[in-house]
Amino acid sequence: MLESQLEKWILSQATQRLPLALVLPSGQRIELGAPVTVEIRLRDLSGIRVLMNPTLSNLGTAYVEDQIDIEGPLEDIIEVAVGLSKFTGGEDFTGSSMSLLQRLRAHSKKRDLDAIGYHYDVSNDFYRLFLDENMVYSCGYFRGDADSLETAQLQKIDHILTKLRLAPGDRLLDVGCGWGALAIRAAQRGAQVLGITLSQNQFELASLRVRELGLAARCEIRLLDYRDLDESERFEKIVSVGMFEHVGLKNLRKYFEKMHALLNDGGAMLMHGITATHPELREVGRGGGEFIDKYVFPDGELPHVSFAMSTMAEAGLEVVDAESLRRHYSKTLIEWARRLDSHAESARSIAGEKRFRIWRVYLAGCAYGFMNNWMNIYQLLACRLGGPGANPFPMTRDWIYQDLPDKVTTSDDRG
Repeated sequence: MLESQLEKWILSQATQRLPLALVLPSGQRIELGAPVTVEIRLRDLSGIRVLMNPTLSNLGTAYVEDQIDIEGPLEDIIEVAVGLSKFTGGEDFTGSSMSLLQRLRAHSKKRDLDAIGYHYDVSNDFYRLFLDENMVYSCGYFRGDADSLETAQLQKIDHILTKLRLAPGDRLLDVGCGWGALAIRAAQRGAQVLGITLSQNQFELASLRVRELGLAARCEIRLLDYRDLDESERFEKIVSVGMFEHVGLKNLRKYFEKMHALLNDGGAMLMHGITATHPELREVGRGGGEFIDKYVFPDGELPHVSFAMSTMAEAGLEVVDAESLRRHYSKTLIEWARRLDSHAESARSIAGEKRFRIWRVYLAGCAYGFMNNWMNIYQLLACRLGGPGANPFPMTRDWIYQDLPDKVTTSDDRG
């Protein structure tokens, strides 16, 4: 009965041909277009019900919970999923999927610690399967199509440090330091660095790397919430990469006020983070945002870049440069997704089938989202004003792109 209803409903969508074959529990095969590049196999009646309401959240959940199996090239799978979600109508952007109660209780120190642990403390070995050799878990910076992921990640770090005009002896705070790549690079350049993270796995590995490179005198990693930083510790420079998405919209003003309090007069901050595309802060529609909140980033919230900039201004930080890296992140995510797929058996062995499926959908889906402007990512460079004329930056942006290194290196500077 349900199979018959599904077949009639699917075939009624004949105007939307997809390179998809559906294999029903009975073994019947329905092709929606040719040539077929993606196959969805429905295990039981629950899979049929999902296909009758194929939002991205429902499709992702059914795949993660082993109600359906999907085979085909990653890019084609996501295109097909988006195509199916359009069968139900709807828009690319919707209102918030979080209830008022969820927002009111979100982002306590305990909830943030649990959310970070859920996402980042899977296994360092799991992340090694798809990240670059330095384990940089953020958007790369591609200067050309031939750039490898490893090159792009080092270029991103150097791009940030150049924007900050980091100088030997500068005290740098790295908020959400990950596995330590940027903090280490800055210390190798002669800065005095403090990196903080809420992830136990990141803290342990970053600390080990610092010790192995002989940088302990110039680089310290702490397991610490940014709200617990002592404001008597002051910095010339602050960087935050891929972290403020976890802060929460209602806490964003307090977050930037904290950064302002930690900066010396004339100090600089670079915030690198994912932003909402819709100015009214609507979330990614068709169920994509719902899936990410449920399985990937609990309590994550994306501000629009205009909201982030106005909040920084309210906190006493003057934005002097804004750069979108949306297309760079699409390339980064495609590379991550392909690498994870190429190590599928190892990923299943390390993290389990369910976690592998979550990350497979998440990485490929986000690549599509950034490619199609469902979300964006910005680097916002700002300074703390400490009186008339205290802006520390040159009058033009020339310094960002002058004196580029001919070659990106990974020198082990123990000096």
